[in-house]
This record gives sequence, structure tokens and C-alpha cells, in this order.
Amino acid sequence: MDTEMARTFLEVTAAGSFMAAADRLHVTQSTVSTRIQQLEQQLGCRLFVRNKTGATLTTAGLRFQRHAVAILRLWEQARQEATLPTGHKALLRIGSEAGLWNRLLHRWIPWMRRNANDIALRCDVGLPNGLLQGLQDGTLDVAVLYSPRALPGLSIRLLLEEELVLFRMPVAEGCLEEPYVHIDWGDDFRRNVRLHRPDVQSAPVSIGVGTLGLDYVKQCGGTGHFPRQLVQPLIDAGKGEILPEARPLSLPIYAAYPTDADATIIDPALTGLKTILGAPANLSAAEGRD
Repeated sequence: MDTEMARTFLEVTAAGSFMAAADRLHVTQSTVSTRIQQLEQQLGCRLFVRNKTGATLTTAGLRFQRHAVAILRLWEQARQEATLPTGHKALLRIGSEAGLWNRLLHRWIPWMRRNANDIALRCDVGLPNGLLQGLQDGTLDVAVLYSPRALPGLSIRLLLEEELVLFRMPVAEGCLEEPYVHIDWGDDFRRNVRLHRPDVQSAPVSIGVGTLGLDYVKQCGGTGHFPRQLVQPLIDAGKGEILPEARPLSLPIYAAYPTDADATIIDPALTGLKTILGAPANLSAAEGRD
């Protein structure tokens, strides 16, 4: 079977419509329809029910979904391993959000080269939905992110739960006074803010990368939620302060990976992540299969 058919099937499933899938794949809607029709002919069953609101999986489509994921993952693994560098037993493809790479995960790469140098690495940056899609279609082995959605075939493990503090710096000369700068730390953070701090939801400035948000506060002043570790040097230097809160917030960081992943490759990666994040390095990929 053409792997493009399997990829198109998964895009329609994720997007919920043929039109949205066409936009994601950068092809025409008729191309998507043709691929799905050819796939249905090869399988001898109908995979989608199309209606005014989009496309939903049939029972046969639900059964085929995990096989489509497996087909793409196997093809991608075969393609990557065919060009594996000499002296390496496997390739590990890891992705994370830009802020996590810049702030924490850059230390993981040298850790892996020191402790698991027979595993080649490919490190990517992406947004949460794209990272999870990469895990599903086999282009990523591990994703590190703040708020992963639970998806079939994926294991999710907590790596670290950081303390978030309400940090304030004085307003700089010539800058507007921002009562609160909203840093988008992911779904869990937004949910907690809605529940416990509804007064700060409508901030005039919202920034999606934590380090970029801190740069703004450093330049102009203001208040925002940041990991204590990130702002502690500024506090120690007397440049900012932590404001008290009735309900302190936290920022969990997770690793997501396929449930059927090869433990000999995933375990060193997770051990390294736990080590560089300062947590006990006793996490095993086998735990994710419980």
C-alpha cells in the first residue's frame, strides 16, 4: 500500500474533514478524496462517513487507524535506519518546544553523546500538536512538552513538575505598565489560571515562549508566572521579586513516546531527560506499558 494513502487517512482523522486535511498536506481536496477512495477500494470497506460538519471514522476506520500508524512508523524507521551512521546501533528522533530546548533540554544532547554514543540523534523543534502527530506517524520517537493530549498508542510520563512563581520587575522608563504578562505555558497552565486566577486571563500581552516572555519583562518590567529556576538569578541580584499567592501554580513537563517503543533506545533517552532535569533516573519505558 502507498504510504501516502495511510498518511492522508491519518490527516483526515486528525483534522476531521477532507478540506482541512488537504490544507495540512498542501494538496487539493480532490487529491485527498482520490487517495481515500483508492484506500477504501484496496481494503474493501468504507473508512469515513462524510457530512456537512466534516468526516468521521466508521467502525472499520477505527480498526484501521492503529494499523495506519504502524505502517507509517515502520516505513519511517526503515528509511532512517537505512542511512544510519557507521558505528551506531539505532537512531532516536526527539522533538520539543523551542522554549524547553533553550531553557533545559540543550543539556540532554551532550549527556546522550557521553552516555549512549551508539545511538544517533535527530533533534527537532515543533508545536505540541505537530509533535504528537510526529509520534503517531512515526517521524518522532520521543516528544517533550508541557501539556500532551492522551492519544491511542502513546505513553505519557511526568519528567518534572516545576514550581511556578508570580514574578515582578519594576516598570522600565518609557514602557507601558503591564499589570500582568500572560505566558502561555500550555493547556494545564491555562486550565489552572481559569480556575484559580481568572483575574489575569485578559492580559494585554500574551507570549507563547517562556524565555521570550521573560526577556520582555526584563526589558519593560511587569508581572508574570515563571519557573522559579528561570527567575532565581534575577531575584538573587535584587532585580525582581516574587509576589505571594494564595494558590501556588506548577508547571509539569512530560515525555510522550509510542507504547510499543524499543526500550533499549527509549530507556537511555528517558534516563538522560530525568538526569538533566534533576529528578531520579529510574524511569523505564516498560513502565509506560502498564
